[in-house]
Amino acid sequence: MPKKIMIIAGEASGDLHGSSLALALKELEPDVKLIGMGGEKMVKAGLQSFQDIKDLSVIGLIEILSSLGKFKAAFNLLAGKLDSEKPDCVVLIDYPEFNLRFAKEAKKRGIPVIYYISPQIWAWRKERVNIIKEYVDKMIVILGFEKDFYAEEGVDVEFVGHPLLDSVRPSFKKEEFMKKYGLEPAFKTIALLPGSRLTEIERNLPIMLKAAKRIKDRFGDSQFILAKPAEISSSVYEKILKRAPLKPVVAEGYPYDCINAAELVLVASGTATVETMILDKPMLIIYKVSLLTWLIGKMLVRIPNIGLVNIIAGEKIVPELVQFDATPSKITSEASSLLSSPEKMEAMRTRLAAVRSGLGGPGASSRAAEIILNKIRRGAR
Repeated sequence: MPKKIMIIAGEASGDLHGSSLALALKELEPDVKLIGMGGEKMVKAGLQSFQDIKDLSVIGLIEILSSLGKFKAAFNLLAGKLDSEKPDCVVLIDYPEFNLRFAKEAKKRGIPVIYYISPQIWAWRKERVNIIKEYVDKMIVILGFEKDFYAEEGVDVEFVGHPLLDSVRPSFKKEEFMKKYGLEPAFKTIALLPGSRLTEIERNLPIMLKAAKRIKDRFGDSQFILAKPAEISSSVYEKILKRAPLKPVVAEGYPYDCINAAELVLVASGTATVETMILDKPMLIIYKVSLLTWLIGKMLVRIPNIGLVNIIAGEKIVPELVQFDATPSKITSEASSLLSSPEKMEAMRTRLAAVRSGLGGPGASSRAAEIILNKIRRGAR
C-alpha cells in the first residue's frame, strides 16, 4: 500500500517549507499520499488539504482569542481525519500552539509524530520541550544551534540545513524586473516587506509608507517597491495606500525579485529576514503588534533580539525598530545612515554573508523527506 503522510502547517512560511517538503517526498516516493492542512503552495505541491489556512494565520493575543472558534473547528476536523485516514505518520511544521496539541492526538492513536521546522521554544516558554520529548518521535531542525538545544534536552534530533537556500530565487534578472515595473535603474530602490499576515500588514505598512515619504524627501533619487503576497486581498493594500503620503510600485507574487532589485529592504521580522539575507541585501527590521501582545511578549521572551536573522547570528547585526521604536523618524534615520554610506552597507553584507554560511548546504527538503520516509519504514522508536 502507498504510504500516507499527514502534514500540518498553519501560516505562510510553513506553507512555503511544506510545499518544498511535499515535492521532495513525491520525488523520493511518487505514490505517497499527502493529506492534512496547508496553503496554496502545499496544495499545488500535491497535498490534499482539509482546511484552508487563510483564517488561521494570525498573530497577537487579541487576534488569536477572536479566532478560537476557527482553531477549534480546524483542530477537531483534523483529529477526525486521524481516525478516518489512518496516516502512517504526522509531520508538524512550526505553528506550535496548534501543533503541540495535535501531537498529543496523534500519539493517542499510536501514530508516529515528526516535527519539521522547530517552534521557537528556545526563545520563550522553554518548558514546552517536555511536551516535545513526550509526544514527538523525531525533531528535524533547520538551524544549527537548534540541534544542540534539543540534543542537550535528550530529544532525537537531526539538522538538515535551511530549505530557503533551495527556494529563494528571483524569477527575473534584475534589469528585466525593473523594466517590467517601470523602475528607474539609476535610482536608489527600497523594497517594503510588511509581512504575510493581515494584522502584520495593517500595523507595519502604514509606518513603512510614512518613513518612505521622508526618505524620498531626503533622497530625491529614491523609489519604493511593495512586495504583495498573492494570497492577501488587494483591498487590504488599497485601503492603506489610499491614505498613504507616498504610493510605491506594487508587485504581486514576486517577493524575491523585489528584494533582489533593492539596495535596502524594510522588512517585518520573521522568515523574510532570512530570505533577504540569502539574497545579500542590507535591511532594517520593522515590527509592531498590539500593546497587550507586546507587554506579554516582553515578560515571556528571553532573548535580546526578535529578528530571525539576528537570532541566528547570536548578535544584532541588523537594526531592529520594534514597537515604540517603529516610528517614521527612527526608520528614516537608520535608512539614511545606510543609504548615505556605502561602507556601512558593505559591512552589513559581509556580516550577513558570514551568518548565511552557517545555514548548511542546499538540499534541506530532500534530506528531511528522506528522514521522514526512513522513519516510517522503520517505525517509531
